[in-house]
Parts: sequence; structure tokens; C-alpha cells
Amino acid sequence: MLYLSKQIVMTKSKTDTKKNNFFEKFANAATKFTGSSVAFIAATAIVIIWAVTGPLFNYSETWQLVINTGTTIITFLMVFLIQKAQNKDGKAIQLKLNELIAAQQGASNRMVDIEDLSEKELDQLHKFYVTIATLAKKEADIHCSHSIDVAKELNEMKLKTNKHFKHHK
Repeated sequence: MLYLSKQIVMTKSKTDTKKNNFFEKFANAATKFTGSSVAFIAATAIVIIWAVTGPLFNYSETWQLVINTGTTIITFLMVFLIQKAQNKDGKAIQLKLNELIAAQQGASNRMVDIEDLSEKELDQLHKFYVTIATLAKKEADIHCSHSIDVAKELNEMKLKTNKHFKHHK
């Protein structure tokens, strides 16, 4: 699987890499800076300077417009930078989780890339895990767990061999 991943990454063209590389570097630097103490102090200083200059400009509409326009533009641009950072982080987390699932013996590979499922399909999976939790409560060993692929089969086996379990349909 790792070999396949490296092949996929390496097939990306150099022009694609150069185009994305500038924006990627800019977005990373911008989000790193805007999340820093220096950026917060600078933004606070700008607001304080603006507030102190109020009497100099007689609290005019232009004076108010400066801060309103500035904060609106910065907020508008930051929405896109934050979304870019969240998309990248989310994708990295999903890839890490997919690797853990793929590497874990007994884990259901159906769970890889479930973020692409519809809301209805995710709700169906959620109901299944609620069922697994219910089954786990019936276990004598609290550390016993089930994957999606074997939970129902194990439960049916238990129902046949243990008469004290209730059969649900």
C-alpha cells in the first residue's frame, strides 16, 4: 500500500507542483503567522491606535469606515485561509486514520474513506456502532470488541450457544 501511495504522489506533474507550491507555501506561512502571538499583538495595536486617533478625527464616519473596511477585508480573506488549513488538516487526519485501519488486523476496511459517504449512509453506520455498543454491554469481557464485518456473525453465534441472550430482529 505504501508503494502504491508513493507512486500516486510521484505521478503528479512538475507544473502542478510549482503552481500549488507557491499558494501552499503562502497559505502555510499566513496561517502560521496569523495564529501567532505577534499577529494578535499587532491586531490589538492597530485597534488601540485606531481608537486613540478617534478624537483627532472627531470620530467621523471616515474614521469608522477605516476600521470597518479593514476588518471586513481581513476577515473575508482569513475565511479562505482558515478553510484551506482545515481542509489540509482534515485530509491529513483522514489519511492517518485510513492507514491505521488498513494496518490493523481485524479492522473493517469498509471504514476507509467513509468521509465521502452521504449523511444517510453515515447515519446508518452510526446506528450499526450503537448496535455494537449494545452487544458489547452483553459481553462478559469488557475489553472484547467487534468490527463491522464480524459483529453480527459473532452475535448470531452467541445467540445460538447462549440461551440467556435475548434474540432481537
